Amino acid sequence: MSRLTGAGEQRGAEVIDEHGDTVPLPVIPSASDAEEPLDHLSESYPDGPQRPPFAPILKKIALGVAVCLVAGAGYAGLEHIANAPADPNGVAAHQPSQSSPTTPDQAQAGVQRAVAGEAVLQKMTDAVENEDRTEFLNTIDPKATAFRASARTIFSNLSTLPLGTFQLRYVSDDSAALTPDRQAELGGTQSWLAQVEVSWQLSGYDVKPARETLPVTFVTRDGKTYAASFSERFVAGQRRPVWALGPIALAKGKHSLVISLDSESEARSYVSVADKAVESVTKVWGKGWRQKVVVYLPAKQTQMEGVLGAQPNTYTQIAAVTMAELDTPAIGAPVRIVANPKLFEELGKQGRRIVLTHETTHVASTATASPVPLWLAEGFADYVAFTAVPVQDESAAKELFKAVRAGKVPATLPTPEAFAASATELPQAYESAWLACRLIAEREGQDKLVRFYRAVHASKTSAGLPDAFKSVLGMTEAEFVAEWQKYLERLAGA
Repeated sequence: MSRLTGAGEQRGAEVIDEHGDTVPLPVIPSASDAEEPLDHLSESYPDGPQRPPFAPILKKIALGVAVCLVAGAGYAGLEHIANAPADPNGVAAHQPSQSSPTTPDQAQAGVQRAVAGEAVLQKMTDAVENEDRTEFLNTIDPKATAFRASARTIFSNLSTLPLGTFQLRYVSDDSAALTPDRQAELGGTQSWLAQVEVSWQLSGYDVKPARETLPVTFVTRDGKTYAASFSERFVAGQRRPVWALGPIALAKGKHSLVISLDSESEARSYVSVADKAVESVTKVWGKGWRQKVVVYLPAKQTQMEGVLGAQPNTYTQIAAVTMAELDTPAIGAPVRIVANPKLFEELGKQGRRIVLTHETTHVASTATASPVPLWLAEGFADYVAFTAVPVQDESAAKELFKAVRAGKVPATLPTPEAFAASATELPQAYESAWLACRLIAEREGQDKLVRFYRAVHASKTSAGLPDAFKSVLGMTEAEFVAEWQKYLERLAGA
């Protein structure tokens, strides 16, 4: 995630702007979540269908809060979402409920539902592929007035996206999932809730399709089966496709695709910032990655939570999150940077650049598919972000320096628990991680820092970190920690 300084809550911090001036930052609550790394997309691919280009219109807002929020963004990966508590009254997230037939008649009825539902889904898929709006709407229940309006928006969104592939696949159903009242409301001869796998691939950006599970309600009336809802009984941890949350607008840059649920101008305002973030990361990480990012800009908090499959208010203090848009971990999974609409609204151009550079580092360094410890993933992301936009040490490490001056020098590198939302010393964890990575760069050179990260990432055993300390840095972790402690004391003037 990105805290905008990545190094703590940063109350009253300063960021050096592009003219070399420092800008004071207002007080901002500390960030409250840990990140989960992202999948690396390393294969090359041709550009997909081209959409009309948009001229960048950068929104001018004070740089102010930028530094305070780098620690408030994260990489919400698959494990975090998959482990979200399920709704005890709902269908288990990502694991469709199973109603095991016990009689031949029940089994036959289940087969008939699956055949009917799959036929509807195939017609939908064909309509999207053929850009046939009328045929798509013909699959929607004519009596589901609200859903028909949503279906028009969904079809428009899918037509707007640079889709390489789009598929809907019937997975399972539960004939008892709909309440009697809901069945009576739907009417018809039968109605049921099915779990449907939806997958889509953005041409020019995705190596593999994004994949999620949607609860789809079907109803049969007058001998014909229709889709009546795409949102029946969503449960905790079950994510929603961005194209199903409201009208979207796109803006495409050299290295970025920005998908906004707010407005076209909002999408366009982020393109040049996202492009610069990619270029900044490439200068440090190298060119051996896709050098493409996809950014989601929700219009409201609930949309961000829907995309992430998060509980309400989970990301209130987090500026942005990087996630792999796949239900199960896999190398090459589509990666998205999801912005917090409220906090991003308060950021200026440089603040957004810090956040997006931090998040883009997670994309390039394959954080969600990586065994690197959190201190290295977060510290490295902050190091890259602050290399792109320099930050005053005293401001960026304010909480850590305060602790060091009080004699509380960290005994170890930050543990995974130190990055938890409830951690009392979360700011110090980010600040400590950042300065640990910066120490490596100052001591051995930036290239050696990158080599160190790559060595740990490539390891397939728990010995990866100590081996990298020895083979790349020529010291043990204990020796590094001792040097790092002295480095912190020197910087803090303790």
